[in-house]
Amino acid sequence: MNLEQVRALAAIVDTGSFELAARTLHLTPSAISQRIRTLESSVGQVVVRRGQPCTPTEAGAVLVRLARQVELLEEESKDHLGVARTAPAVLRVAINADSLDTWLVPLLECASGWEDTRLNFVIADEDHTLALLRDGRVSAAVSTDVRPVPGCRTFPLGVMRYLAVAAKGLAHRFHLADGGVDWAGLPALRYDERDDLLEQFLAARGLESASPPSQIPSAPGLRSALGAGLGWLLAPEVTVAEDVEKGNLVTLGGADDVADVSLHWHVWKVDSHRIDRLNDAITHAARVGLRPLVEAAVDTRHLRTRPLVGTRPGM
Repeated sequence: MNLEQVRALAAIVDTGSFELAARTLHLTPSAISQRIRTLESSVGQVVVRRGQPCTPTEAGAVLVRLARQVELLEEESKDHLGVARTAPAVLRVAINADSLDTWLVPLLECASGWEDTRLNFVIADEDHTLALLRDGRVSAAVSTDVRPVPGCRTFPLGVMRYLAVAAKGLAHRFHLADGGVDWAGLPALRYDERDDLLEQFLAARGLESASPPSQIPSAPGLRSALGAGLGWLLAPEVTVAEDVEKGNLVTLGGADDVADVSLHWHVWKVDSHRIDRLNDAITHAARVGLRPLVEAAVDTRHLRTRPLVGTRPGM
């Protein structure tokens, strides 16, 4: 096993195919295939699942992580030796779209001054970001899962609060005479099929929607659909607070009927000033933009279970 073989594997995982990896590394497809065959022979295991896209096996994920960490430590060594950089080091971070659009903005502002580092974000649902870290595809991940990943550090960030909101006209249409909400009939919105926060929110209250939610895999698109009255949405508190205050949107249920999502930071356990700086920046952003993690919410996603009792007063 050598680093060129491991880097070939990492390129395949990044691009999803042998052909694109070959193009990225300026090699022929046959040369890439030969490197992988030699690598698999040396470790005695299959390291990549051939498919569309190609994905690493458990053994392959270990090697991809090794390749990433070696690349990072090479850059750290150049810094210490005073060797001129040819390009910034890359740190890949898996994160959910809502976080990137809201509380993470201070991190982006901070990272704009990092001349020696470039951040690449991979968007995934917060329940699925750890899979990318385990596969070696990213250096760090924001996740609802508190369980540690081998070779990584884990620490809490805070709570992201979601409110159940709808356009005023839609809420009026499904407003029951007893002051409640017709949840079975009320159309709902969500990002995609992996976004299960809505189902968890309703299930925690013994409720369910009669029809599948409309899926709109775009944060701006979801906000537009919400404002147009296409359905109700569990939206980050910070993104809808102003519209709720102005009366453009109304909250559904009682004041305590919110979804609190506990977020945790998982990051490589390596001696790197770039990683340390990233840790400092994200913890600062979390302190500013997230609610503190309460004891009851430390383990995993925490949904309040108070029954939905009706609409906002005056609806």
